[in-house]
Amino acid sequence: MVEVSSEFVNVAKLSALDEFRDYLVYSTLARVEWHRERREVLHKLATQEFSHFQFWSKFVNVKPSVWFWFYAYLLAFLRLFMGVTFVVKLLERGEEKTIERYKTLERFLQGEELEQLRGIVADEESHESTLVAELDETLVKYMSALVLGLADAIVEITAAHAGALGSTNSTIVAGVVGLIVGIGASISMASASFLQTKHEVGKSPTIAALVTGVGYMAAVALMSLPYFITHEIYLAFAASITVAIFLAFVLTFQASVYAGRDFKFEFLQTTALLLGTAALTYLVGKWLGAVFGIEL
Repeated sequence: MVEVSSEFVNVAKLSALDEFRDYLVYSTLARVEWHRERREVLHKLATQEFSHFQFWSKFVNVKPSVWFWFYAYLLAFLRLFMGVTFVVKLLERGEEKTIERYKTLERFLQGEELEQLRGIVADEESHESTLVAELDETLVKYMSALVLGLADAIVEITAAHAGALGSTNSTIVAGVVGLIVGIGASISMASASFLQTKHEVGKSPTIAALVTGVGYMAAVALMSLPYFITHEIYLAFAASITVAIFLAFVLTFQASVYAGRDFKFEFLQTTALLLGTAALTYLVGKWLGAVFGIEL
């Protein structure tokens, strides 16, 4: 028997809605997943979450909002860009608090219902994380190569543009400088990634090199584009910096979800490094332009 308690009712209602929301997300991801093994893992996760929802529904009646379906389709759309492992790990963030919340209700239950609750806690503690580890997505395997390319490009191209800004007011010149630096650096980074991955088991050096090189060039293209759209050098630089900060945001957020680290600190650290590099290279470019008389 459940002891009548507003605390129990409130937690049970919140838990039922959370479990139903996760069930919707996993079932939606399973429907759009083309890889058979990953689809089976997602089906298992959806089944597990629905059984948790059924348990909580014995104690409270809930009516999920239409936004739950919208949320599920939004994450399915996000899966196209970030990968299924990212979305699943994003859902699993904060599981420690959920587990603690469930454990506070053990004193209200007894017998079979208490055992069922402990089984749900066990699922949250180990079974789901085990299933997530089975997703084995290629994107995750080569995430380090992608991060290597993007992170280096964000800082290096910002530095190239800032240095050019200090010595010329031509957006075309600054944009071309960024492209030249970016193309050369992407080849160099791809080669380094190839050589490094040769010593790692279970990874293809060719794929790692392609991921690093393509990621680098994508960042270079996005950050250089403003210089070919406008002839206002400072406007182009501001737009390029904005693109760099956005890329840093996406990169650090994705990395924090995969690694379970604090996002805010890493993003602020990356942004500070980015802006500090830009300021320093601008001053160096300004000084060299004056020294050699190439400032236009």
